[in-house]
Amino acid sequence: MGRVRLEAITWERLGDLLAERLFDLKSADGSAWPRIAFDGAPAARPGDLAERVGEALRIRGRPSLTVGTEGFLRPASVRLEYGHRDVDAYYDGWFDTGALWREVFGPLEPGGDGRVLPDLWDPVTDRATRSSYVQLPPAGLLLLHGPLLLRHWFPFDLTVHVLLSPGALRRRTPEAEHWTLPAFERYDHETDPAGTADVLVRADDPRHPAWSG
Repeated sequence: MGRVRLEAITWERLGDLLAERLFDLKSADGSAWPRIAFDGAPAARPGDLAERVGEALRIRGRPSLTVGTEGFLRPASVRLEYGHRDVDAYYDGWFDTGALWREVFGPLEPGGDGRVLPDLWDPVTDRATRSSYVQLPPAGLLLLHGPLLLRHWFPFDLTVHVLLSPGALRRRTPEAEHWTLPAFERYDHETDPAGTADVLVRADDPRHPAWSG
């Protein structure tokens, strides 16, 4: 992390520059749909950046679909099997990665049909969302956001990690969710998202981000 040079930027400018970088992006595996990760703890709000980039792409004329992993949580009976504050369950079992492979990444493989299910499960009602499939046109970009994304071997063509220092992560995480913090410590140790992501965004000060360019 100490070797990465970060430059101050505004969120608006960051969204524009990322959209410009993604505008001509092609998939490494020959898929018609490039897939981009916006990775970060919930407190880092990677979904806000994904939405901003999606809007900047829309203005530029390139279609995209923003999908959040919170729409692919497992049912409460599964993810809370070992209690409401089990760190290992949060790290390994809260998100339905099988459904993400099947409903999001599978349709975007080379030769796929581009029909993506944007969400599957509502964590508030603990029921299926019954959302309709969305047809992503050829050259459309998948913008997937959520925590712990870079440990699943998803076929991303570009990865963005929104980083918070341990202190900022603790301050900006609601106290009721502090039990999840060890999962992000483990993620940093095992996956090193700050060192492996293509683009690093530091968001300790939510008003003044910095990025690796």
